[in-house]
Amino acid sequence: MENTLNSNFSRNLSLSRPLIAVDWGTTSLRAAFITNEQVQEERSSEQGIMSVPPGEFPNVLSQICAQWLDNEDVLILISGMAGSAQGWQLAPYCPCPVTPQQLAHQLHWINPNKIAIVPGLSIRLEHAPDVIRGEEVQVIGALSLLGNQNARLVLPGTHSKWVDVKEGRFESFSTFMTGEFFSILREHSILSKTLPSLLEETEFDEAAFNEGLDLSLASQKSKTSKTSDLKSSSKAKTTYKPNLLHDVFGIRTLALFEEQTAAQLLNKLSGLLIGYELQTQQFKKKEEIIVVGAPALQRCYSHALSSRGVKAVALGSEATWRGFQVLAKELEKITQN
Repeated sequence: MENTLNSNFSRNLSLSRPLIAVDWGTTSLRAAFITNEQVQEERSSEQGIMSVPPGEFPNVLSQICAQWLDNEDVLILISGMAGSAQGWQLAPYCPCPVTPQQLAHQLHWINPNKIAIVPGLSIRLEHAPDVIRGEEVQVIGALSLLGNQNARLVLPGTHSKWVDVKEGRFESFSTFMTGEFFSILREHSILSKTLPSLLEETEFDEAAFNEGLDLSLASQKSKTSKTSDLKSSSKAKTTYKPNLLHDVFGIRTLALFEEQTAAQLLNKLSGLLIGYELQTQQFKKKEEIIVVGAPALQRCYSHALSSRGVKAVALGSEATWRGFQVLAKELEKITQN
């Protein structure tokens, strides 16, 4: 990944208007008030789009942005699922390849020159289309913060996104339901009977995480393992080939025979699923991957990438707020022209 500065991303982002940046997801809502290139205040709520009744989006926005809206010339930019068919208003996707400058031209305005939704991105893959809503702003912000125009990023979450940017342009991306699959298994499958509940705090266990990671990353290589016959002490050799559906059930049986604790098994499951996600990626020697997400996920993915000889550069919410500023600056250029 190149570290050369890109004038499109790293220029001065001083804005002529105060900015309210809103990251509105399915289950949560985050907002920030930005002036003078600084986040003055952040607020959050559990009022994701699925909990907002039809017609109530303006009221929810007013509640979370109270006092901020006293600034008459404030600009409000919204990203995420608020622009989906289930959200406030549908903001059609921008097909890739696309630049941040082009994205700013295609904002979906709810209130002209006041409130706009960032449209998200789409791409047509061989087997099916793929889409992004919200992560495109994080990517733009990450590139601006790091001064990069060529980068590969992973944005772990409910739906993990891998994004390739070349010369400041979104070229391609792909989505993996790793986080959602992890949650389903933990909360709603037979595994939930022996894994820690959501109310229990579970520390990162590197050894257990590595077990799952190593198991999944065995990939196409077969290895000989010993299995015990429950009815006799005889041992047999069998050719083992990693398989996600089979390996997940192993979390269940390890619990049945009390070979690992619940916390260890949760970490092993995390490593297992992330490892299968990494199987799909080809990494170059000494490559760097930008990881944008919550601290716990940053740690898991950074550790997994390190195991593959890949350096991870971690960023959090600062990438989101920076991305909104880049788009607001582009918007100013458009209006000035």
